[in-house]
Parts: sequence; structure tokens; C-alpha cells
Amino acid sequence: MLSTVKKSGNSTYIIIPKPMLMELGATVGDHVQLIVDTDRIIIERVITSPRQGWAADAQRLAADGDDVSEWSEFGSKDDDALTW
Repeated sequence: MLSTVKKSGNSTYIIIPKPMLMELGATVGDHVQLIVDTDRIIIERVITSPRQGWAADAQRLAADGDDVSEWSEFGSKDDDALTW
């Protein structure tokens, strides 16, 4: 597929069609690794841990006093019957 290098301010970019992103398994906002290999640019999706940053977010919420459970008023009496 052909694309054009475009300019925006001091940066340049190319548009990656949605089907190509889907084939890569990437979505808007995902991190990618750019690798220059002689006369081509290779784009690889960076797979991060789904829980990356959770500890820092929990500490920030606790510091802000916003770590109170929203679900504490709901009972869990039926949880024993669940199979995990």
C-alpha cells in the first residue's frame, strides 16, 4: 500500500489505514516501536502489561482520599458459589 509522508508543524507523519492497524493488533493510543532497517521503517506493536501503572494509580488515589470502595454496600454472600 502506498502512502505519503506529510508535514504538520515541525513533525512529519504518515496515515496508517485502519485495516492495517487491526492486522497489527493496534488501536489509537497504543505504543509502537519504530525500527529503521536500511531503506524501510518497521512498526511493531509494543505489548505492555495490562496492570502496568496500577500501583502508581492506587497510591495517587489513596493520597487524594479517593480510594473508598464504591461497591462496599453490596453483599458478597453468593460469592462462595462462584467457580474461578
